[in-house]
Amino acid sequence: MAVIRDYNKLASDILREVGGEANITSFTRCATRLRLVLNETPEGAKSAVQSLPGVIAVVESGGQFQVVIGTHVADVHAALAAQLGDEHTGTPGKQKTRWFDAVIATMSAVFAPIVYILAAAGILQGILIVVGLIDAGVKTSGAYSILNFMSWTPFAFLPAFIAITAARHFKCNPFIALLCCCALINPEWTAMAGRIANGESINFLFFPLSETVYTSSVLPPLFLVWALSWLEKRVERLLPDVISPLFTPLVCFVIIVPLTLIVIGPVTNWVALTIAGGYNTLFETAPPLAAALIGGIWQIVVIFGVHWGITPVIMANFDTQGYDSFQAYQTIAVIGQMAAVFGVFLKTRNRELKTTSLSAGVTAIFGITEPAIYGVTLRFKKPFICGCIGGAIGAVVASLFGSLYYAYAALPGLFTLVNAISPDAPMSFIGELVGSATAIVLTIVMVQFVGFEDPVNEETLTEPETAPASGDTTATPAPAGAALRLLSPLSGDVIALHTVNDEAFAGKVLGDGIAIRPTEGRVVAPCDARVETMIDSHHAIGLSCANGAELLIHVGLNTVALKGQHFRPLVKEGDWVRAGTPLLEFDQAAIEQAGYDLTTPVLVVNSDEFQLTTHQASGAIRQQMPLMSLA
Repeated sequence: MAVIRDYNKLASDILREVGGEANITSFTRCATRLRLVLNETPEGAKSAVQSLPGVIAVVESGGQFQVVIGTHVADVHAALAAQLGDEHTGTPGKQKTRWFDAVIATMSAVFAPIVYILAAAGILQGILIVVGLIDAGVKTSGAYSILNFMSWTPFAFLPAFIAITAARHFKCNPFIALLCCCALINPEWTAMAGRIANGESINFLFFPLSETVYTSSVLPPLFLVWALSWLEKRVERLLPDVISPLFTPLVCFVIIVPLTLIVIGPVTNWVALTIAGGYNTLFETAPPLAAALIGGIWQIVVIFGVHWGITPVIMANFDTQGYDSFQAYQTIAVIGQMAAVFGVFLKTRNRELKTTSLSAGVTAIFGITEPAIYGVTLRFKKPFICGCIGGAIGAVVASLFGSLYYAYAALPGLFTLVNAISPDAPMSFIGELVGSATAIVLTIVMVQFVGFEDPVNEETLTEPETAPASGDTTATPAPAGAALRLLSPLSGDVIALHTVNDEAFAGKVLGDGIAIRPTEGRVVAPCDARVETMIDSHHAIGLSCANGAELLIHVGLNTVALKGQHFRPLVKEGDWVRAGTPLLEFDQAAIEQAGYDLTTPVLVVNSDEFQLTTHQASGAIRQQMPLMSLA
């Protein structure tokens, strides 16, 4: 993945590739992903977006087009919001969304915007736990008391946060939603629920009320806002415009809150407790089995972006029991994947992969594993499997100590291990440490032992290239004659140049090099260079590199006959470009349908002046993977 700085350009490129503003129904983000709900997914959009500099991967799951960007996702989301508006609503699509997709999309839209708020409070709780163990007397101080109630604030008022994010997702008035959800956590209702729990009967009209309280609840406020979005639209249509601004909030308020207290709240709360009870039954019956499942498959769940669906279960456990085992095992699954990417860092001899894996590993320390998964471990498969195995075994070890989490961790990871500390269960934290250590050591050892297909041994290269900033049109030339690494300008299948079905290319009349059969319709710069030639028919580009090498990228055979049709240049002659900068787009399907061979020679025109080393002679290759080096 290329490093990006022009977030506006990346947002614009993503918007273009997914079909423009009218095709986006809604959008949100989580810690690493831009999540788009599209009316329909344009053909080739996934591969086109995935090839953009700054994009780690694209996942289509849960009814969403998820663009994995990493730690800069907030900047790209802000850039997209500036172009579309935070409350953007596209033209409604005709596609029917599956109920499972709708559930996952709703959960991610509701919880992703507040994940860092919950994470901050969880970290503060962990710190207070440690401080309290070091000095029990500090718990009587005013400072401790204030920080303690601060750490519980977002959980006590969780329905209010859900009101805001859910109102945005369901497209209803956020202030009415906030009003209704605040009524659920009004201390007066909590007192009334306590009286009901003690045997008193309280009715609303003819309907008896239950003892359900809603602080820290998830599903009741979520379904409240969903029902509100349905009711609000109908009330607004029925009321005259002159009184609608006043009476719409009133009507919604007096209907939705009692309806929630009578029906929505008790039913949805029962659903959450039932689901949590199912997992807890497994945990109580066979803790090692529950641990192995969570530790082993959690990162697989993350791949598909549906991991927010478990949040109500976890919150229900904390609310009813004051602790949760799921997050204890979930944390070790995250640590296993973190260890896998550090294992790759230790084993690889590829300088670029070493840099990428180190960066992804540091990010994983904080509980964000998507860069590690998509950028490194899943790419090479075996490290990902090692991480899952290590996570499963480490979680089983922790289960033998009875490890639990006593504070919620929005982003489970190495820094949330302190959430397993409890004065009443001293072995909990010890077990979490031992389980985590087991996952780390076992995973790293497995990665070293089973290995993976290291892209290239670059020990002979004297100067590694640095990934560029997208849209940067200037480059600092390297000294003439210095070693130069050429990255693949295309994603596709590599073939030997002499096998190309063209005598001039196969005979190396135009220079030595290699050829690629593309699987995506985009060409990017293989190194820092100047665009010397852009053929009028746009099917070929000539580049001049800083070390004096002259490159020619010729898209297809005999495609000059198309006279530019199906090709779109993205740069012009004289531009300085960085490695990874998009140079040219082409409609692969249309060109092949017209009967042309899209085999693309990548040539060093003055190859007689250089020693050319091919890093990959055949097989699949992705853009910006090492292709050749010149010395």
